Amino acid sequence: MSNVEIWFQDETRVGQQGSLTRVWHYCGERPRLIRQQQYMSQYIFGAVCPQKGTSAGLIVSHVNKKMMALQMEEISKQVSRDKHAVVVMDGALWHQADLNLANVTLLKLPPYSPELNPMEQVWQMMKQRFLSNRSYKDINTIVEACCSAWKAICESPHIIQTLTQRKWAEI
Repeated sequence: MSNVEIWFQDETRVGQQGSLTRVWHYCGERPRLIRQQQYMSQYIFGAVCPQKGTSAGLIVSHVNKKMMALQMEEISKQVSRDKHAVVVMDGALWHQADLNLANVTLLKLPPYSPELNPMEQVWQMMKQRFLSNRSYKDINTIVEACCSAWKAICESPHIIQTLTQRKWAEI
């Protein structure tokens, strides 16, 4: 039994120029769908641990080192008492936060390799199922939509494990 937990972390923007996705419709007809046209957005900082099927997330208005530090503190709280977390993430500029957390270590992925971060599949599934083909009235509506989408993912540990388990990340 290893005393290390592997976590995957990433962030995504929601709301600005909302995304479209495929939908079922009658053959020969085009469905009418809505798309956000204003420039309003929020960010979801998310991290998952496939071993435990747990997650840690924040919804914030912007990304920077301070928000990244808050995300790392949230991950630190979720790590089991006798374990150490290795958080796998890309090399975004704000991922350079100075950490003084005894139970968290950062592991940066090589540049231009988003396919190595399973959080990309979590974002894709979340946006397709919960956040596409929508128009948001205001920032509060975006935050509510982000909260409910993230909560739906977090309440299904099997979805987290199915989307994020990788043989190369097992210890």
